[in-house]
Amino acid sequence: MAAIDEIVFHQILGWHHFYDRSTPQIGLLSDGLLHTAEIVVIVAALFALGDLRRRRALAPMSAWGGFFLGLGAFQLFDGIVDHKLLRVHQIRYGVDDLLAYDLAWNTAGAVLLLIGAALVWRARADSTRSSASHNR
Repeated sequence: MAAIDEIVFHQILGWHHFYDRSTPQIGLLSDGLLHTAEIVVIVAALFALGDLRRRRALAPMSAWGGFFLGLGAFQLFDGIVDHKLLRVHQIRYGVDDLLAYDLAWNTAGAVLLLIGAALVWRARADSTRSSASHNR
């Protein structure tokens, strides 16, 4: 989600930087550091995913659930902590009322979180049913 936020809202739309409480140069530097961190996490995750596949231990439904849980958690953390509590940046500058942007941002995060939770719940239910049928 950090990559989507960075690419769409920081670079393409230019709505904000990761840290907007200083100069534009510091804002760009903070975007670069965020982008670097997200790439490191993505590469590490791909190695972990590859290792799970190699060991034939990958549970696709659980993996997708974790993916969506991560998307939603990042989105909500960014919307609540970064935007409102720490105020390192807002979603968009130059608008009179941020409420619609905040609601859309946090609702999208909650929806992603709910999708992830539903996928994990379904994967666990399927696993429980599968285990119960094998034990008969």
